[in-house]
Amino acid sequence: MLASVTDNPRTSLARVLEDLGSTLLELVHGDAGADSEINGVVIHDPLDEPRWPPGSLVLGIGVSAPEDITRLLEECGRRGSAGLVLRAPVPAAPDIAATARKAGVAVFGFTQGASWVQLAAMLRSLLAQDDVVEAGDPTLGGIPSGDLFSLANAIAALLDAPITIEDRNSRVLAFSGRQDEADPSRVETILGRQVTASRTRYLKERGVFSRLYRTDEPLFIEPHEDDPGDFTVPRVALAVRAGDEILGSIWAAVRGPLTDERAQTFRDVGRLVALHLLRQRAGEDVERRLRADLVGTALEGGPGALNAASQLGIGNHAVTVLALALPNDGPGTSATRADRVAERQRIADALTMYLTATHHGSAVALIGDIVYGIVPIIGPLSDTEHRAARLASDFLERTGSSTGAVIGIGRASASARGLPASREGAMRAVRVLRSPRATRRVASIAEVGIDALLIEVADLAAARGDTVTGPVALLLAYDAKHRMCLIDTLRAWLDAFGEVNAAAKAVCVHHNTFRYRLRRLTEVAGIDLGDSGTRFSLMLQLRLLADG
Repeated sequence: MLASVTDNPRTSLARVLEDLGSTLLELVHGDAGADSEINGVVIHDPLDEPRWPPGSLVLGIGVSAPEDITRLLEECGRRGSAGLVLRAPVPAAPDIAATARKAGVAVFGFTQGASWVQLAAMLRSLLAQDDVVEAGDPTLGGIPSGDLFSLANAIAALLDAPITIEDRNSRVLAFSGRQDEADPSRVETILGRQVTASRTRYLKERGVFSRLYRTDEPLFIEPHEDDPGDFTVPRVALAVRAGDEILGSIWAAVRGPLTDERAQTFRDVGRLVALHLLRQRAGEDVERRLRADLVGTALEGGPGALNAASQLGIGNHAVTVLALALPNDGPGTSATRADRVAERQRIADALTMYLTATHHGSAVALIGDIVYGIVPIIGPLSDTEHRAARLASDFLERTGSSTGAVIGIGRASASARGLPASREGAMRAVRVLRSPRATRRVASIAEVGIDALLIEVADLAAARGDTVTGPVALLLAYDAKHRMCLIDTLRAWLDAFGEVNAAAKAVCVHHNTFRYRLRRLTEVAGIDLGDSGTRFSLMLQLRLLADG
């Protein structure tokens, strides 16, 4: 499968090479002319039929053998692709150069150690650079609104130093060219799109961030002997503010302190960066709200559902729904509401990036406490749930286990009309995954339908005020009065299908003791464990007791 990251024909190959070259990309074959416009970024999957728009930049992940490269280049030529990105070093085979020349496709080498996901995200940012530009205000300070990469290059020219623009969490939002003039620490930051944890901790311990955020002046930072890593070139940092709010910071790798003139220039450009960050954030907020409204309308059903699905680009596709949820806040949790909201938005953004890069046309939105993903289905519906589970598991593996997130998968639908039912199924699966008995993080409603039904029966019993009666009530009362474990004995025996030795082992008692308790519980409750109807009734009551 080839999944589009974006479909926005504004960025050229020359612009990509200018912004990401030397650090991430190297032109190996072909010409990155200014007229080589990119109409989308796609990820190549050799196991599925190639599908991508003309003018695409193709990411050839895992393609390394010369014969595979030439075959992909030929396909790119037939499809009218603008370029092909391969992991460096690209094999120096004559056939590759000849095929690239014949196909008219530029070939780039992608730096080893850098993340394909990060590259896809940066390219998506470049292609969407003026998504938030308003008709009456296309530029800020002569730079297209929100185009942080052009802004970083302009600042680098003014200060004669390579630049990074970072957010409050030291994530790299954009960087200039000439990063090879800095030190290995800067290169590591660019490759990871994030200042390393060890460096962030070191800067905090030295009080750099506290000093940076207390002043409006550029802060000069020299390397120290005890500095971890390869920080050898001094930095000048400036906090980016909007009133009292810290939006981020600008970091320049310099050879010495700035002159008074350049320090004033740095302060001036800091205000311009603040305007761009505010405009970008405003555009992102508006886009999120609009998308959340469309996704919510499509999932709810009703008169406007099909129109919303059409605006999302999924009106004519078979679809399924993913529902991602974080663990419920338990008593005594230290997380504030703001922390939880920020965490949900962070993981929603991560899921958006992941699905955008792997499944063309997916729509993701945070609605309430749940992140919903509507995923168009390519291929037969029969194995949709298996493929969706693999997709969800891969995402959770990438984001790590610290979030505790779970993903429920609804039933596949042949059209957008089935989105409400698919959403309901996904949420029922989420309830099972968030229950105390859950041992997994991903499940489809087809897999856990019975568990979901039992939870709903427990809800119904609780809503009606039903209480435990009959043999189970007698055993609970006996246990409470005599400090016995007859209920646990019954549950273990039923779970072991009547195998006494296995059941005794499960509750850590001798099999003779277990047999005594088993005889005693039949006497107290007046039950016949040889009757299948009785056993089913007891198993159901005990399960509802556990879920209630």
